[in-house]
Amino acid sequence: METTAVRITIGEEIYAVCPVFCFAAIEAKVKNTPYNPELWNEIETFSISFRKTYRMGDIKKRIPIHATRQVYKALGKDPNRYRPSAEALCRRILKGTELYRINTLVDLINLLSLKTGYSIGGFDADKIRGNLTLGAGKAGEKFEGIGRGLLNIEGLPVYRDEHGGIGTPTSDEERTKIDSDTSHLLIIINAYSGKEGLTETTDYAVELLKKYARAEEITVWDSSLDLR
Repeated sequence: METTAVRITIGEEIYAVCPVFCFAAIEAKVKNTPYNPELWNEIETFSISFRKTYRMGDIKKRIPIHATRQVYKALGKDPNRYRPSAEALCRRILKGTELYRINTLVDLINLLSLKTGYSIGGFDADKIRGNLTLGAGKAGEKFEGIGRGLLNIEGLPVYRDEHGGIGTPTSDEERTKIDSDTSHLLIIINAYSGKEGLTETTDYAVELLKKYARAEEITVWDSSLDLR
């Protein structure tokens, strides 16, 4: 299996609280657009179905969301105050609040997160400096969440490159965010619940990228297929 150009290392502090953690990374050349009506029709169709199926209390019971919340608690973070993004998106749907319409790549990742419950990081790969390591946020560590300002990431799982944090399950960082000029994409699907369902989610992500973002030169690394 091909691997991404960016090497990703998982710190022992993550394995200590979540021994089953695994992830998949997808790197691709893409074409971003401001809005894709076909994609938004798919999002709206899913939202209608979700409202019919779920109640608010059911959201945190979804297996990937529950597992992410448990890791927050193990690292000392309150998941009710700093909700994983997948949970926050699901709650918006049930509240009847409009989902943010950002751009095709971000909207696509949000759909993937909504459908699967996984915390999914989406980054402009050209803005990443060096390789990535997943560890735990430290007190006072600077992190500017996208649209959130400075975020207290102490106790959150956080991906760092050579310049600092770029992604947590609650929010990604402004420095490496996807924008209208993004043509080199890195997606990381974080499975705190273990390997079950990860390969299927990765395949679906690749399908969405081909369908809505004209993805080419796709490389995939599914860590659940590797031996630690």
